[in-house]
Amino acid sequence: QVQLVESGGGSVQSGGSLKLSCAVSGNTYSEYCMAWFRQAPGKEREGVAAIDSDGSTSYADSVKGRFTISQDKGNNMLFLQMNSLKPEDTAMYYCAHRPWSTVQYIGISPQRYNYWGQGTQVTVSS
Repeated sequence: QVQLVESGGGSVQSGGSLKLSCAVSGNTYSEYCMAWFRQAPGKEREGVAAIDSDGSTSYADSVKGRFTISQDKGNNMLFLQMNSLKPEDTAMYYCAHRPWSTVQYIGISPQRYNYWGQGTQVTVSS
């Protein structure tokens, strides 16, 4: 089992920045893929960014150049730095984990991730 706890959400104005964190605990794996997803009311959950244990990354087109995913492997932390935020970025943000996988194999498809956090709300006002 892997436990994930997100933090760092909040309310910002358009153009502002936020940094989300995800604390990972439980079983550890030498190979894994982790990702950020978001879900706005009435919309499907969508992938935002992913990173694997080798450091390979993948981003949704809508956030490329604005968001950066990173990890601190020593402290079992996942991050999402979000800059130039837009109102359309408003959503609940979730981190997710899949053991024994890579970005190349599963990318940011929500169906391919096994473990999920409870989410942290991000609200961007215009």
